[in-house]
Parts: sequence; C-alpha cells; structure tokens
Amino acid sequence: MRFAMLGSGSRGNATLIEAGATRVLVDCGFNLGVTESRLQRLGIEPGSISAILVTHEHGDHLGGVARLARRHGIEVWMTPGTCSAWGEHRVEQVRLFSPHADWSIGDLHVQPYPVPHDAREPCQYVFAYRGLRVGILSDAGAVTPYMQLMLDRCDALMLECNHDSAMLAAGPYPYSLKHRVGGGLGHLSNEQSAALLRGVDRSRLQHLVLTHLSETNNTPELALRAARDAMQSAADWIVCAGQDEGLAWREVA
Repeated sequence: MRFAMLGSGSRGNATLIEAGATRVLVDCGFNLGVTESRLQRLGIEPGSISAILVTHEHGDHLGGVARLARRHGIEVWMTPGTCSAWGEHRVEQVRLFSPHADWSIGDLHVQPYPVPHDAREPCQYVFAYRGLRVGILSDAGAVTPYMQLMLDRCDALMLECNHDSAMLAAGPYPYSLKHRVGGGLGHLSNEQSAALLRGVDRSRLQHLVLTHLSETNNTPELALRAARDAMQSAADWIVCAGQDEGLAWREVA
C-alpha cells in the first residue's frame, strides 16, 4: 500500500492512494493541465485511476474533478450533500454514499467519516488494505471523539495543520476570515492537530504527513514542532506536504 500527494494547500489539493490493483484520487483542486503534469511526475497515467473520491465542494478540492473525470472516464464518489452543492457537474459516472457507511473499491476498503466544516456534507476517509490503515483528516474546524476513534491505530496519517493560532490572530486576514478559519467549522490549527495526535493510538504509525498548511498563517517549522512535541519524536517520517511539490510516494509496510 502506498500514497502520494499532487499538492496540498489553499491553492489546490489531491491525494493518491494505491493498494493491490486499485488506485484512487482523493479530491482534485487543480486544473487539468496541472493535474496531468503532477500525475506524470508521480509516474501515473490518469486513465489508471479507478475512482475520484471527493471530501467536499470547495474549489481547492473539487475544482478540477469534472474535467479530469470527463477526459479520462473516471468514476466520481461523493456525499449527496456535496453533489447537491456541486450543481451542474456534467459528469456521467457519479456515485453517492453516506458518510456513515463503508464500502470497497477494488482492493481498497473505504471508510468515510463526517467532519465539522463549512460545507454541505463534508467527510474525510480511512483506507484499509490487508490490515493496513491510511487516514486522511483535513478541512475540519474541530476534532470530535468519533474522528479520534476513526484515526486510532493508523499506519499512516495525513493530518491538517492549517494555521498557527498566534500567526492567524496577528496576520493580515480581515476579522471575518480569521473568525471563519479559526472557528469550529474552519480549519485545524497546529495546536488542535497536536492534541488529536496525543489522543489517538499511535502505536502503529509509520508515516505522519502534515497537510493544508496556510502560506500566510503557518510555517513548516511551526507545524513540525507541534507535531513532534505531540509525538515525542523527531523521526524523519514526520514531514510536511507542499502546495507545489506535493509529496512523493510513501510506502506503508
């Protein structure tokens, strides 16, 4: 089982998950040319993607889905609320699911779970294959007990560290945007993500990737410090994903 990221941040997000003969893309917030170029950089032909799974309707996650799906005939999965918010998507192969029900795509077992975010029906995912678990948590304004339960005993975790609270408070955003980002339906701070790490079973964790870092209100150094303090480890498998460079393939053993 392995995973990689085309890019992570407010200008676009996309994550590849691969196991056995199955390869899925979680979100696609890049235009078609950028998406195809970054897939090529990772050695992936777009037509080999089994499905695109969407977390929510915001443009940095959904903006490139329709063109990629149409160009390469890829099936798209999303919640009914996300689909309703999407509107005129013009994609033939759209599959709807409940964020409370699990299912399988080929060799991958998919467990969505709901998160608090200012979208119609947002969710995140845990993927499983032969006893291995890869979790994704991004675009959430708070951490619920159920979210922690879902992320227990992951072998790899991609975790939002969107902002440093002090940088957000002192930064250039208008008050309304600061309130939205830092509120209960916004984005996770370094401190919130560190608290989640302290509260989950990390005994199997072999990859921790910090994602969706704000280019205005955070730095990789601050995010890494918070995560490493929570983990009580400076292991080299605790890393940040970049907006432009994404994340190279990581193997989950």
